[in-house]
Amino acid sequence: MTEPNKRVVQRRSDGDWEVRKPGADRASAVTSTQVEGIPRARTILGNDGGGELQVRSLKGTIRAQDTIAPGNDPRSSKG
Repeated sequence: MTEPNKRVVQRRSDGDWEVRKPGADRASAVTSTQVEGIPRARTILGNDGGGELQVRSLKGTIRAQDTIAPGNDPRSSKG
């Protein structure tokens, strides 16, 4: 089974927020706030055929997770 398409919105060491594909050498996008990073990640995933969006808190824990269409959600519940 192939790894699902995924993007993570997380804080960088310089204080900005990045949209990064796990395992990538560089960020797909860099924004000054998390609020700006989330819709940017949704757009990137939508343009790339959908997938999983993961938002991390300042501490690095998973704060939110969502499936972006037309990705296949492994769960039947919303979110």
